[in-house]
Amino acid sequence: MASAQGIIESRLMLRHGEQLLLSIFIPAALLIASVSLPIFGEDLSLDTLVPMVFAVAATSSGFTGQAISLAFDRRYGALKRTGASGVPPWTIIVGKILGVVSMVCVQIAVLGPVAAFLGWRPSLSGAVLGACVLFLGVACFTSLGLLMGGSLSSEMVLAVSNLLWVIMMGIVGWVVYSGDLSQAGWWNLVPTVSLAAGISDALALTANVPALLSLLAWVVAGVSASVRFFRFDD
Repeated sequence: MASAQGIIESRLMLRHGEQLLLSIFIPAALLIASVSLPIFGEDLSLDTLVPMVFAVAATSSGFTGQAISLAFDRRYGALKRTGASGVPPWTIIVGKILGVVSMVCVQIAVLGPVAAFLGWRPSLSGAVLGACVLFLGVACFTSLGLLMGGSLSSEMVLAVSNLLWVIMMGIVGWVVYSGDLSQAGWWNLVPTVSLAAGISDALALTANVPALLSLLAWVVAGVSASVRFFRFDD
């Protein structure tokens, strides 16, 4: 049942123009602009910029996109009809996560070659480890997006999710501009920072334990709260 729900969510996401803009075109434009223009300074390498861009992409598709989509599905009764058919909340949550995973696979297929064209050359083992951390971040942001979209009104979700997106993007950009992602310290409590730091270190074949623990904690908290507070109606 969860896999079938995941297929449905994947098709919906990949056909949604706004989702594609938010999840693929904006991160790709950010990556190209970061390399072409001295936005974050001239000393930053692609090994730092690419993890940041993937963190932006995961936040866009998993958190903001899912929160808004889910909130308006609830508002117009789509989820209520799904719930009335006997589908439990956990199945919808897992299906949403699988839908975001499919979007992230598309992001990797698009952003990876763009980064390679710009000169990014990760090792195969580093890329595999980085992808594992990325999917952990996807679970984190999707669970938080489902928590917000499944518990708050659509008007509040639209405002708060976009505000949080801007704040989290600003924080991870500031951390990247200010210093080493590997030494982010307490900023690892911000999931965009911990994801970017985790991917960056994974590409270098090392484990950023504070960043990974932060992501795991957000996943557990987000999934638990989503299952507890998820509502089918607005």
